[in-house]
Amino acid sequence: MNELIYVYAVARPFEHGGLTAVVSDVRAEDFEEAPLRRRLEDLEWLAETARAHESVVRAVSAVTGVVPLRLATVCRGENGVRRLLDEGRNRFTTNLDRLEGRVEWGVKLYAEPDPEPDRASAAEPAPGPPPRGGDGTASPGRDYLRRRMRSRQTREQNWARADALARQLHTELSRCADGQRLHRPQSGQLARASGVNVLNAAFLVRREESDAFVGQVERLTPRDASVRVELTGPWAPYSFADLSEQQDAPPRQVRQEAHEGRAGA
Repeated sequence: MNELIYVYAVARPFEHGGLTAVVSDVRAEDFEEAPLRRRLEDLEWLAETARAHESVVRAVSAVTGVVPLRLATVCRGENGVRRLLDEGRNRFTTNLDRLEGRVEWGVKLYAEPDPEPDRASAAEPAPGPPPRGGDGTASPGRDYLRRRMRSRQTREQNWARADALARQLHTELSRCADGQRLHRPQSGQLARASGVNVLNAAFLVRREESDAFVGQVERLTPRDASVRVELTGPWAPYSFADLSEQQDAPPRQVRQEAHEGRAGA
């Protein structure tokens, strides 16, 4: 059989102790290796695929433990899926045991280094020479330089506060979690929110302790226009599924990690 099968996740069903792959058939014109490579450069298609992937994994994780696989994990037919499960059995089982009853929460911190920029001073040209004959008490040049200095000091102070808060959030929230991962700050097209992403972290939390974790995030979030904290989740534990050795793929299996319809969160 040569049909392509998309593998969303590996789960442990209730009725026995084996492994089950959550799959669907996909079109070769989208998921063969060459067209898939082109598709992954289409941000609209990628976002739609990531949303579909996440919706399936979320539905499964609501009823049983799950190891989510990378976006666009594709096997060649049913035998390819069986081989994926056989070769990764130890890793899948270890991950299911470790992640059972746990969810992932994402915490991002954005800095607004100059929330109220001095647009007037930025737009106005530098002042010319002071008028002749003045006593020097009213110098447009000195006023301009003072405004520029205050603006720079404000930005530096805001950056310092954002850095300190990022460290505090990571330290305090790590104490409330069973695991944590620091992801690369998002930028460019991935950073859809305003501001500069200073912290991009994921935390592994017991499902029953999620309310307490959310409360801790709220307590640690200051009322400060120069920073903004964004909490997302709960997600299936994408960031904590350790499948780094999953290299013995079925023939022509395609893997491509895309950030995170999330995730990544």
